[in-house]
Amino acid sequence: MENNQEKKKTEKAKKHTSLKNIIGGDILATDFFRRQTKLLVLIMVLILFYIHNRYACQQQMVEIDRLKKELIDIKYDALTRSSELMERSRQSRIEEYISTKESDLQTSTHPPYLIKK
Repeated sequence: MENNQEKKKTEKAKKHTSLKNIIGGDILATDFFRRQTKLLVLIMVLILFYIHNRYACQQQMVEIDRLKKELIDIKYDALTRSSELMERSRQSRIEEYISTKESDLQTSTHPPYLIKK
C-alpha cells in the first residue's frame, strides 16, 4: 500500500503545474507535450510561414505605392513635354523663329495643291 500511495503522490506532483514549472521548462517534459510534439512543430512552422507571408505582402504593397507615385510623376512630365512641343510647333512660333534667324524662308501665300498622276 505504501508503494501505491507513493505513486499517487508522484502523479499528483507531476500533474501540478506551477509558475516555476512553466518558467523552468519542466512543463515541456509532460506526457501531453511529448505526445503532441509533431503537432506543435507543425503549428510553429505554419506561424513562421504566416509571419513571412505577411511581411512579404507588406513589402510588395510599399513597392506598389512607390511605383504608383513614380508613374504619376512620369505622366505629368510627359504631359508637360507634350504641351511644350505643341507650343513650339505652332505656325506662328515657327514663323517668329525663322524671322529672328534672318533666313530667306517665307510663309507661302499660295495654298498647297495636290499633284495627281
